[in-house]
Amino acid sequence: MPLENFGIIDSTLREGEQFAKAHFTTAQKIELARQLDEFGADYLELTTPLASDQSRADLEAVAMLNLKSKILTHVRCKKEDVKLAIESGVDGVDILFGTSSKLREFSHGKSIDEIIEEAVEVLTYAKAFGVEVRFSSEDSFRSLEGDLLKIYKAVDAVGIQRIGLADTVGIATPRQVYALVRELKFRVHADIEFHGHNDTGCAIANAFAALEGGATFIDTTLLGIGERNGIASLGGFMARMYASLPEYVSHKYHIAMIPALDKLIADMVHVDIPFNNMLSGETVFTHKAGMHLKALLNDPSTYEIFDPAVFGRKRELKVGHRLTGWHAIKHVADQQGLHFGEEELRRITHHIKNKADAGDLSEDEVVEILRTWMTA
Repeated sequence: MPLENFGIIDSTLREGEQFAKAHFTTAQKIELARQLDEFGADYLELTTPLASDQSRADLEAVAMLNLKSKILTHVRCKKEDVKLAIESGVDGVDILFGTSSKLREFSHGKSIDEIIEEAVEVLTYAKAFGVEVRFSSEDSFRSLEGDLLKIYKAVDAVGIQRIGLADTVGIATPRQVYALVRELKFRVHADIEFHGHNDTGCAIANAFAALEGGATFIDTTLLGIGERNGIASLGGFMARMYASLPEYVSHKYHIAMIPALDKLIADMVHVDIPFNNMLSGETVFTHKAGMHLKALLNDPSTYEIFDPAVFGRKRELKVGHRLTGWHAIKHVADQQGLHFGEEELRRITHHIKNKADAGDLSEDEVVEILRTWMTA
């Protein structure tokens, strides 16, 4: 399936609020909404107004910002939830119902037929208000496929905008996601949305597989925050999609904002950005090994799948260590206007390696060695 025309439903203000360390103020929610809107998120999903009085006030405040991103909220499959959501000024409601045997037994106690009956009634009610409507099965990948298809066929007949697949516990594999989305694509007319948790580290891969199968919307959060260890991160997903569709992604989204967005959310929830976090981690554009640096200096694409500048970052070359090579040392020397022959550079490199066996050297220390060598 073609991947073009996918959209982002960013759930930092709903799923992200379920992160253990998150407690957003109204001002923070407004700032996040404005920044994600500037980034180009197609939709922003916020916490249900049923959660608390402040949650309702915050939803109303964001809905009044007149953003380009459409505002959604996530509610139970109940008319009173839908009514309050719509009164809050949202552009759409995201309605969910647990469909796995575990949730049917231990959460709401409804049969598949009862789920269908209630869902059709509530979706018809919501649709009458003229807002966008999504129905999602909760815990989709521990639900029987036959049950899911029966439910989806019934709710699709109501004429809703999106069908949601939620890997609520992060158990799905990319192959499973692709197969279910592909099957569903032949059964419904609505767009398909995928929400994948990262409990087994597959959230981004599963999101990509969903698009390959025919889904059109992916749920993300900044830094991937959310319940437990969260869902697909906006930055990580953008890295995956830019590698596949660079022109589409760079035209539709302001991807250079991602490092700043990750820093913004990290500060708000009081966590550090992981060193290896896609696009915004401290070392993700740092190169060290001598063989890598030689090729990289000739052509950066040898060891980089995208230019760091596209994402507002800079390439960093580490040269003062035991793994360095003479090409890297020559690069530093040339930058300082110091010129040595190849044999001399090899001797200098050997000297630097020996010193670095006791610990890495800073670039200033390498430059000092080069200057001293030149005047010796």
